[in-house]
Amino acid sequence: MSSTGYSLSMKQIFPLQDTIAAIATPPGVGGVGIVRVSGPLAEEVAKKIFRPRRDISQFKSHRLYYGYIIDPETQEVIDEVLIALMRAPHSYTGEDVLEIYAHGGPLILKRILELCLNAGARLAGPGEFTKRAFLNGRMDLTQAEAVLQLINARTEQELKIATKQLQGYLGEKIEGIRRCLIEFKAHLEVAIDFPEEDVEIVPPEVWLPRLEKEVITPIKKLLLAYEHGRVLREGALMAIVGRPNVGKSSLLNCLLREERAIVTPIPGTTRDVIEEAINIKGIPIRIADTAGLRKATDAVEAIGVERAKKKIAEADIILWVVDISQALTEEDREIYREIAGKNVILVLNKCDLPVKVNVDNEFKDLPMVKISALYSQGIEKLEEIIYNCLIGEEKEQVVSFVPSLRHKKALEKAFSAVLRIKEAIEKKLPPVFISVDVQEALDYLGEIIGETTPEEVLNYIFSQFCIGK
Repeated sequence: MSSTGYSLSMKQIFPLQDTIAAIATPPGVGGVGIVRVSGPLAEEVAKKIFRPRRDISQFKSHRLYYGYIIDPETQEVIDEVLIALMRAPHSYTGEDVLEIYAHGGPLILKRILELCLNAGARLAGPGEFTKRAFLNGRMDLTQAEAVLQLINARTEQELKIATKQLQGYLGEKIEGIRRCLIEFKAHLEVAIDFPEEDVEIVPPEVWLPRLEKEVITPIKKLLLAYEHGRVLREGALMAIVGRPNVGKSSLLNCLLREERAIVTPIPGTTRDVIEEAINIKGIPIRIADTAGLRKATDAVEAIGVERAKKKIAEADIILWVVDISQALTEEDREIYREIAGKNVILVLNKCDLPVKVNVDNEFKDLPMVKISALYSQGIEKLEEIIYNCLIGEEKEQVVSFVPSLRHKKALEKAFSAVLRIKEAIEKKLPPVFISVDVQEALDYLGEIIGETTPEEVLNYIFSQFCIGK
């Protein structure tokens, strides 16, 4: 994937004539630390501060050399290192890149970095190496953003999505949509520029089926992927609700695999919301054990109930716990009225006791599972249902590459423009009117891959990176 056309114009805004350097490994002590240099003076920096163990006539690209970092002024040996020079354009940034693999002490790395700066480089800004890779056409903007997502991934699912995006899957989808619109715009331009000429022009309405298939449907799928994949990127909030003493705290402890909440036979033990983090099949989830929903008996419990209702309103998914060994009460039904319309799983607890309630008919539309929180029975089945309610097997293919919020906003604007295109074609408006909306859709889609992204957006994206990446 390449954004070379855009990069050439952006180089006027972000000059790349200088050489940058930074420590590329995290702060702290480690076995190995890396100092990275990128730009036209990368080889010159290497010649000034590196003394090879064996004489070499010239550095060969992508080859490791063993030797020492020295202070050119004093000839003092600073560290024993390996270095590699990767010549343009076959490097991460598309420029000459020097990487120095030294011992991972912070003082050593800082000293080597100072020598690089004294040799003609300047200190890199946050994300500047990746920004240069983007500006030099080594990757599109979605791939550059994927680098940050890869670094910050908290789960296997996030890691898979970031890897797909780094490989260019999302960018390729956007490019495919844009190609259709560009071709359509070219036909419109012919109709606009040569209205009286003997030129065969395909009527815009002939394009409708293709626009539906290659533009409208793919954008819909990407917007759907954002909604379904949001929990993979941001995590989900799950609330455990139910009347007092049905086993909510015991269920929390089962899901956490530890005794986090106090469990007693006394109703109303949980007076406040207890919140913990868990990971279910790659989805980061904040799980909140709420106070039992009932008419409060004192001011403290009333605050707990009010906070529980707030969590219910915020939750992406709700575990409604019912004691299957007791008949349904009016309190149970009142709780259901409170959570109706939400993403609810009915958890029938205490299945180790004689069953005294049948909810199959009354709540047949809810996904449900029988468990025993006391004996940790049915917990794996519950986790599977939680995963399917948040993602679902049928959605797995949709979330192979998930747009970010920035992508979503641009897709929504592009989609609105495309719907206007469709409406204009159906109304048989002149090509000049249709062309305006086509260009608007192209501009919004171009923002996603970096073709038309405003400078301030680029600066914000790369400011989130660490220095050295």
